[in-house]
Amino acid sequence: MKRVRITISPPDEYLPPVYRLLTREASYLSYVRIVNWNVADPPAGFLLWVRGDYRRLGRALEDGANVRDAELFPNGEDEAYCFLAADRSTPARLLFENFTRENVLTIPPIQCHDDGSSTFTLVGTDGAIQAAIEGVPEGVDVTVEAVGTGPVVEDTVVGTLSARQREAARVALAVGYFDTPRGATIEDVANELDCATSTAAEHLQKAESRVFSMLFEQ
Repeated sequence: MKRVRITISPPDEYLPPVYRLLTREASYLSYVRIVNWNVADPPAGFLLWVRGDYRRLGRALEDGANVRDAELFPNGEDEAYCFLAADRSTPARLLFENFTRENVLTIPPIQCHDDGSSTFTLVGTDGAIQAAIEGVPEGVDVTVEAVGTGPVVEDTVVGTLSARQREAARVALAVGYFDTPRGATIEDVANELDCATSTAAEHLQKAESRVFSMLFEQ
C-alpha cells in the first residue's frame, strides 16, 4: 500500500459554479476544507469546514447556480461546518470518479485553494494510484506533493497554501522582500513571478493571512 499526496489544478470547465464560489470568488473565507462527501447518487453531498465570514457564504449559497440545499452549523465567530447538496457537471463528475476507482481511497480533508486547485491524499496499491493519476483528463494539471508508505497528510502550515501562494512566498523570501530592512519591493516579486503587481500582492497577502491564522489557530 502507498500514500500519495497530490494537488490537481483543473481548468474552468471542470469547476462547478459552487466550487468556484467557495474558492475563487469567496475572498472572505481564509480556507475551505471538504471533510466528508457522498457522491453515489445525485445530488452530491458534501460536509465542508470553512473559516471566515461564513454568514456571507450562507447568503451567497442561497442563490448558488447548482446548489440544491445548504445549511450552516456555526462553530464560533469565524468558523462553521456547512452541509451542501449540489448538482455536478459532467466534467466534474468524471474528474472526481477517477479517484474513486477500485483499490484507491481519498483521505479527507480535501484542501480547497483560492485558485480552484485542491490538495488531498490517496491511499491504495501502487498500480491503482498510478492509474488514477494517469487517468486524469487532459488539461488538468497534477502535482505530486509527497509519496511514501507513512503519513503524508497535511502536517505543516506551508501545506495549507495553494501552489501559487507557496511560490509567491518562496520568491518573496528569496529576493529579500521579508528582510529587515526590506531588500525588495512587491514589484520585484511580481517580476520574478511574471505576473501583475496586484496579483503578487494578493498571493502574498493571502499566504500571510493563512500562515498566521494556522499558527495561532484563529
